[in-house]
Amino acid sequence: MSVHQPTPVEGGAAKKPVTVSAIRNAKGKDPLVCLTAYTAPVAQALDEACDLLLVGDSLGMVVYGMESTIPVTLDMMIAHGAAVVRGSKHALVVVDLPFGSYQESPAQAFRNSSRILAETGCDAVKLEGGAVMAETINFLTQRGIPVLAHIGLQPQSVNALGGYAARGREAAEAEQIVADARAVADAGAFAMVVEGVVAPLAARITSTVRVPTIGIGASAECDGQILVTDDMMGMTFGHVPKFVRRYADVGGTIREAAQAYAEDVRARRFPAEEHLYGAKPKIAAG
Repeated sequence: MSVHQPTPVEGGAAKKPVTVSAIRNAKGKDPLVCLTAYTAPVAQALDEACDLLLVGDSLGMVVYGMESTIPVTLDMMIAHGAAVVRGSKHALVVVDLPFGSYQESPAQAFRNSSRILAETGCDAVKLEGGAVMAETINFLTQRGIPVLAHIGLQPQSVNALGGYAARGREAAEAEQIVADARAVADAGAFAMVVEGVVAPLAARITSTVRVPTIGIGASAECDGQILVTDDMMGMTFGHVPKFVRRYADVGGTIREAAQAYAEDVRARRFPAEEHLYGAKPKIAAG
C-alpha cells in the first residue's frame, strides 16, 4: 500500500499532500521516494514523483560552490526553503538545520526550527546526530516540531570524522551507529536519513528501528531512498559519489545548448528576422 492515494479532480488526478504521519506510517510499505530541491522550478518538476523533498544544506556546495556545508547560514536555508514550499503541492517539504544552528542547546534548536517553520511554511526540519542529539529531538517533537533525523555519515561533522568515507566497517563503529538509530527513533524522530554506511549495517538498522529509514549510500533494504537531485540529473561536475546513479545528463545538454547559442551569435544567425520587433506602420493622412 502506498503512502498516499490520488485524489480525483476534474481534468485529471492530483495527489493529496503527504503528511508527517504518512511518512512515519510508511515503515515496511512501498519505498519512499525522496530528492533534494533548492528552488521553486525544480520543486515543481519533482513534486509529483516524490513523497519528500529535502531542502538540504548541500545547497552550499550545489548552488553556491562552497567546499562543504559548514558555511551555510540559517537565512540561506529559509530563503531556499520558502522557494521550495511555493513550488510544491504534494511532497512533504523538510528543511535542514544548518551547522551551528542547533547543536548548542535544545532551546537554540527550538528557536531556529520555529523560525524555519514559520518563515518557510515547510512541514519539518532535519538535523544531524545520533544519541548526542536525542534530547534535542525529544525537546522539539514534544513542542510540535517534526524532526527527520540523520545518522551515519554526517557532512556537518566531516572535519571531526576525517572525511567522507563509508561508516560502519568496524564493529565498534557499527554498534554506535545502531545505538544512534535507536536513540533518535526513541526520541521521536518520524524517520531518519541513513547516509554512507555499509549495506549490511543499513539493512540491520532498517529491521531494528520502528520508523522509516531513508538511505543515501546505504542499502536497497531501507524504507526509502534519497539523492541530491543535481547529482542524479547530471548537473554536478567533477567527482561523483559511488552511490549516485545518473538518470540524465542535464549538464551536458546545457553545455551543448550554450555552445550552439554562442556559435549562432558569433555568426550573426541569432537573432533572426522572426525574433525581432518591427516598427509600427505609419498611418497615412486622410
